[in-house]
Amino acid sequence: MFRKLVALLVLSCAPYSLLAWGVLGHRAVARIAENHLSGTAKREVARILGRETMPLVSTWADELRNDPQFKDTAPWHYVNVPTGLDYTAFTTQLKATVQPAPALPTNAYAALLQMRQDLKDPKKTADEKRIALKFLIHLVGDVHQPLHLGHLEDKGGNSIMVSWRGRDTNLHSIWDGDLVEYPGFTFTEMTAAYDRATPAQIKDWQKSDPTAWLFESYQLCPPAYAAAATNPKFDWHFYPTFGPTVEDQILKAGIRLAGMLNEVFDK
Repeated sequence: MFRKLVALLVLSCAPYSLLAWGVLGHRAVARIAENHLSGTAKREVARILGRETMPLVSTWADELRNDPQFKDTAPWHYVNVPTGLDYTAFTTQLKATVQPAPALPTNAYAALLQMRQDLKDPKKTADEKRIALKFLIHLVGDVHQPLHLGHLEDKGGNSIMVSWRGRDTNLHSIWDGDLVEYPGFTFTEMTAAYDRATPAQIKDWQKSDPTAWLFESYQLCPPAYAAAATNPKFDWHFYPTFGPTVEDQILKAGIRLAGMLNEVFDK
């Protein structure tokens, strides 16, 4: 499989649909992370990516999914667990989804852990590390989108039909794209507007592990589902309600991605 992935690296970017923060949000996450890399991590990222940048490759994992040969990576972008779990039960369920190598990851959590391990593994080739880094940049963003920890039965909100300012869509798509795009920022403007975490926040967010990140997203799902059940016709009032959550999650994703890369490369 990895030989196929390596081959795909040389292909030009294909069109893709908005998935988990879309192009705009993923690139903002990556740019925020760039702002918080250590000197060592910044040099290692540049060495691995070559002429590419973190914002540029942040959507590569979605572009890859358009090729039917690589459908095995589709489950790497989300996690489905039962509703109503506390942290202990959630953690137990989540860790049970991780299978030992050489089994392929079955969800975003397992893929995230595997890509981090591949980056640390001195036996991995330069191409394998490039693949791992590109996936890692993307997946940290994915797991901070609450509906990527949504219900199995409705495909993370994809089956819940709603309208956004008069346009028919689904709940998942609103969180992937409409809420992110509503302020009208470019990704560089979004970075400048959102990247204002305090040193205390940065320290707190980076000390937590991926299990805690996913649980945070999981806890943000019920209000999103409740809003759709109460009134599925969303208008501009929806952004003041959930826009701050989107901003916080994009910022946290960028800060935590930087923390993870610093941990990988500084050690």
